[in-house]
This record gives sequence, structure tokens and C-alpha cells, in this order.
Amino acid sequence: MTDIVVIEIETAAEMAHWQEVLPRDFPAVNFHFANNAADAIKAAPKASAIIAKAHAIPSAMPSMMPDLTWIQALTTGVDHLLTCNLDRDVVVTNARGAHGPQMSELAFFYMLSFAREVRTVLADQEAARWARRGQRVLLDKHVLIVGIGAISEALAARCKAFGMNVVGISDSRKHVAHFDEVHPRADLVAQTARADFVIVLIPYSPATHHIISAEVLAAMKPSAVFINIARGKVVDEPALIAALEARRIVGAGLDVFTEEPLPETSPLWRLDNVIITPRIGGMSDTYAPQLTPLVTANLRKFLAGEVANLDNQISV
Repeated sequence: MTDIVVIEIETAAEMAHWQEVLPRDFPAVNFHFANNAADAIKAAPKASAIIAKAHAIPSAMPSMMPDLTWIQALTTGVDHLLTCNLDRDVVVTNARGAHGPQMSELAFFYMLSFAREVRTVLADQEAARWARRGQRVLLDKHVLIVGIGAISEALAARCKAFGMNVVGISDSRKHVAHFDEVHPRADLVAQTARADFVIVLIPYSPATHHIISAEVLAAMKPSAVFINIARGKVVDEPALIAALEARRIVGAGLDVFTEEPLPETSPLWRLDNVIITPRIGGMSDTYAPQLTPLVTANLRKFLAGEVANLDNQISV
């Protein structure tokens, strides 16, 4: 019998979903469900696969699994697996493409919050103050999406539904549905200067470290809003803080940071032109059901010995 460790340390409802679906659909598999690192490590030696959010896998765990063949990450980002010293033969698949709805909605939360000055609206309500103001709409605004993948495509489609002009930055793709224009990374500064909203969705790698540099931030219009729902290290955070403190841009919506959790000493907490969310971009109340088709399809291939054909394979 095949042994597989399923780790879910954050959400009881998601664990309940996997405990219901996986044994029902794969009765020949011995699933070990772990909601903490100790239980996961205890089950590790017998298992040949792990199904978990990448950051939930204990770094030492893969080295305890002589038969480990496959890791199905329930996240798009797998940065944490770099700390796990994986054998080169271990196949890693991620959840690429599943997070489009929730990531897009978070981007719109930021855009609408700044466009409609939500802080001011709530302050007026608290003070019982009737203060009508002109309203900034998203129609015809120029949004620059840095990095084009499945999530960016989902976001672009929603931006077009709002009547926005959508421009993308990518070195690998030239013509993408819902994008009015696509430009290479070499044009990032020039395209940033045109944007009303700059939304970062590019994966982190050594090549994208601080791709949002001081030069890029300096190119933004004073009326523009910066949004990062990718990874903290793709942004020169001190340069961003300086731009926000000097009010060289309207503000920023930030879900990711160089250091997480964001330290209490970070100046970002104290800036009134910043909206901070605690890395919730990929979360949703239907997260496990969203990922179920991918997980079950890959699991069937894995059990059939078709490891080479698993979907969403990535290099770690």
C-alpha cells in the first residue's frame, strides 16, 4: 500500500476536506494526515509522497523519507523547499493557476480602496460627517502587471471588465489574452511611468531580486498606487518606504514583505498611505475544493507510475 503524508497546519476546514475526499477517492492509499510538524515527521519514513503547502513541510522531513518521489505543493510558491535539501530525483508540482480569483480580488480591494479613499470614507462615517467628494473610477485607468502567468491572466480579464487598459511585463510572452500590450523587462521603467496602478505578480528568483528598484519606483506618477501580491524580495523595500514617506506616490497595497511576519518596528505599519494584509492573497474559503481537481489528477498519475506526466512540474 502506498503511504502519503498530507499536512495542513493552518485551516481545520481544509484538513477536513482532504480527510473526506482523499480516502474516499483513493481507498488503496494509506494517508497520514498531520496538523503539526511532529505528526508529519512521525509519518515521514514510510511515505513516498507529500501533499502540503510548501511552507508547512518541515525542512528536515524530506531527508527522513528514503522513498520520497513526489511533493504536491498546495501553493504556487515553493521557496521554502530550497531549505529542504531535496534529492534531484524528487518531482515537485505546485498549485499554479488555482489562485486567480482570490489574488485578483485582493488586487481590486487595494485599487478600489485607494481610488475611493476608503480610509477617509470610514473616518467620515465614524464622525457622522456628511462630506461629498469627487470619485475616482477605474474606467480607462492604466494598470501595469509585472509578470504574466495564470494569476495575471485572471487579473487582466477582471481589469478589462472594469474598462481598464492592461499592460504586462514579461520576457517570455508577447501576446496574451486580455492584455492590450506586453513589453519586455527592459521596458519596465518606461512602462511604470505610464501606469496608474503597478501590480507585481512576478515569481521570486535571483533574477527578479529587487526588480522593483528605486529607479522603477521613482518612475511612478505621483497619482499612482503600487501593489505587491508576489513576494517581498522582488521589491527594494527601503526604497519603497522612502517613496511612501515622501508621498511621491499615492500609496501602496502590500500583502508580502522582505521579512514575514512584518516586524512591529517596520515603518510600514505607521504609514497612513499603506494598506497591509498578512499574506492572505492566496487564501479563500474554497481553497481546498479549488485545488482538488489538480491534486486528484496528479495523484492518479502518480499511483499509475506516470510521475513524468504530473501537471505543474517545477524545478527546485
